[in-house]
Amino acid sequence: MLKVFAMVLVCLVALYVSAQQEESSSTAPKASHDTTQTDSSMHSNRGSMRMRPRSRIEFVQQHSASGTDAEPNSTPIAMLMTMQHGWMLMFHGQGFLSDIQQSGPRGADKLFSTNWLMPMAQRPLGRGTLTLRAMLSLEPATVTDRRYPELFQQGETAYGLPIVDGQHPHNFIMEIGAFYDYKLTEASLLSIYLAPVGDPALGPPAYPHRASAAEDPLAPLGHHLQDSTHISDDVITGGLTFHNLRVEASGFHGREPGEDRWHIDQGKIDSWATRVTFNPGQNWSLQYSIGKLHAPEALFPNQDVRRMTASLMYNRPLRSGNWASLLLWGRNGSLADGNVGNSYLLESTLQFLHRNYIWTRAENVDRTNELLVGEHPLPAGFVERYFARVQAYTAGYDRELGPIPHLSTALGGQFTLYGVPDVLRPLYGVHPVSVTLSLRLRSF
Repeated sequence: MLKVFAMVLVCLVALYVSAQQEESSSTAPKASHDTTQTDSSMHSNRGSMRMRPRSRIEFVQQHSASGTDAEPNSTPIAMLMTMQHGWMLMFHGQGFLSDIQQSGPRGADKLFSTNWLMPMAQRPLGRGTLTLRAMLSLEPATVTDRRYPELFQQGETAYGLPIVDGQHPHNFIMEIGAFYDYKLTEASLLSIYLAPVGDPALGPPAYPHRASAAEDPLAPLGHHLQDSTHISDDVITGGLTFHNLRVEASGFHGREPGEDRWHIDQGKIDSWATRVTFNPGQNWSLQYSIGKLHAPEALFPNQDVRRMTASLMYNRPLRSGNWASLLLWGRNGSLADGNVGNSYLLESTLQFLHRNYIWTRAENVDRTNELLVGEHPLPAGFVERYFARVQAYTAGYDRELGPIPHLSTALGGQFTLYGVPDVLRPLYGVHPVSVTLSLRLRSF
């Protein structure tokens, strides 16, 4: 594993240096074909290349979000880019160094880092485009004890016990995937996505990769009802895009990753998902998706889940910034006993005067009776059921610091206030709060 880790780091450093040298000698990459994002409008913003595709077809070929997910066409994506031997090489990455302090009987504090890196290579192949992409994270090393504190959060396990009031780290390998986009006509595109680790067609872009959450270092409380499948095993997705409409279907392994975050889990394709996405204009994207997950939670191996999500995304480029927002509903239903949980999320991030960011996230989320057990072995015969609803209201601000070549650095923080139902107040108090201070780094 150390050899693989070292090789990956060497490749990333080489790609970064190559992109830095190329960008210093050229203001924009050039290509001789019309099937990749080099056809998209390129906008320079203080030294970075920001790609704004002109159509839904171009956005699909860009592959800048997780898996085959979609954002509004106008969403800016800052990447380091270079052309080498017919390949367009790209690199995008982000990381937070955060200190969190929480109040109340179950509050905790911790210094940790959430982060991800995305190298990508793309070239024309026949009438289509071949894209190779990886998504990597050092969180197995930078989030100690297999979790960071987050009040009312649930999902997965640490040391064989349920994670309660905490968020698990991502795997070192978040994605390894290959895309092929075949242009049927100027207005239609046939796509195939194969990924030993990847993101099936279920939900909106995962929270680490969407513009509306770009400055928030913490996972939403509704993560496991909305977009937790973004690190799934053995993913196969087929999609058809016609003008602004896209229809996709996926098969994948439904069990969530195990606790060993350094290796790739494997399993047969036992789950499915399908998604319809519509981008009615440059600034809008809507999606509805439904899927069946086979035994996603290790503690409940006999419980299959039906998940549904619907979302509305809005992005508006501004003269000195950008405004990205998301409205999201996610729902899990147990196919064993019919128990249903819902989650509702509204988040928005505004960049203004180039260097300043403010953001908010509001959630209303159903929680299960695992909160009552805490991080202890589940009692014999325990049946997980949704039984209470909590609210979380977050507001944050950060500001970019002095210029560093190809690296956007911002310092700021956020404040979260929780709404606690009566049944949980003996465990959490009446008004628990959370404060997070963060240093954010992003490729630029």
